[in-house]
Amino acid sequence: MLILGVDPGTAITGYGLIEQQGQRLLPRSYGVIRTNAGCPPAERLKNIYDAMNVLIREYQPAVMVVEELFFNKNTRTALAVGQARGVILLAAANQGLRIAEFTPLQVKMAVVGYGRAEKNQVQEMVRVILKLKTVPKPDDAADALAIAICYAHSWRRTGLAIGGEE
Repeated sequence: MLILGVDPGTAITGYGLIEQQGQRLLPRSYGVIRTNAGCPPAERLKNIYDAMNVLIREYQPAVMVVEELFFNKNTRTALAVGQARGVILLAAANQGLRIAEFTPLQVKMAVVGYGRAEKNQVQEMVRVILKLKTVPKPDDAADALAIAICYAHSWRRTGLAIGGEE
């Protein structure tokens, strides 16, 4: 099963594709979608949407896993990330792709085993789990791989296909 993890953002959206073969998780591709800060917001969202469509068509994953929003003190950032997340979900829905969502706490628990793990701990565990020589860069790509790993571990443990659905 091919799993596409996505760490949404307006400036940088991370993506990570892993293949689950029984108990093994194999890295297939990872990287980021960058948008130009000088572009109007609508154009940046369109760029993210278009790039997600290309990824979905090229790799044809079984599921897209997206990190749920975590609201902090910066509401402007939260709104922008929410808009990026919306076009990412729309791209998946328009192509009939199954969607799962996890909170940052769930991702840390699944990857590290500790919900308050530091970013560098999560990234190192991504490297170990996927047997990579180095920690994936940039951070957004490593985060996206962690989200995909979270789904794989949750699916394996519970047998649930999507966020609680059978």
